[in-house]
Amino acid sequence: MLKQVEIYTDGACSGNPGVGGWAAILSYKGVEKEISGGEVETTNNRMELLAIINGLKMLKERCAVKVYSDSQYAVSAFNEGWLNNWILAGWRTADKKPVKNEDLWKELVNLTSVHSVEFIKVKGHADNVKNNRCDELARGEITKLGAN
Repeated sequence: MLKQVEIYTDGACSGNPGVGGWAAILSYKGVEKEISGGEVETTNNRMELLAIINGLKMLKERCAVKVYSDSQYAVSAFNEGWLNNWILAGWRTADKKPVKNEDLWKELVNLTSVHSVEFIKVKGHADNVKNNRCDELARGEITKLGAN
């Protein structure tokens, strides 16, 4: 039986592109771990994806994971089949343009092939305590890097 893990994630950017931060909260059997980081020149979507990637990288064995994200971009790519379509089209979008953030999507494909992952969309900046905490951590990383 796989361990049941929840990962709440969020990314933020001051300017887009600009200084960005990401954060994740991992929960397993009532124990939580917060992780976060940032980059000086990035985009909001990259930060959203890095939050998920870094959360999944923390897992030391195959797990059943529920990823909670307010990123329509990340959640829809998995839940609405965008990702499979991009892969089948040689990392091209429906309008034949290169997929943005291909490097991160490929990393996510690898990580999600290790674990059993379910993506769940949450409303951002609302009443979800863990999503709000991730936003706070991500914005804290932006401040550490000198932006506001």
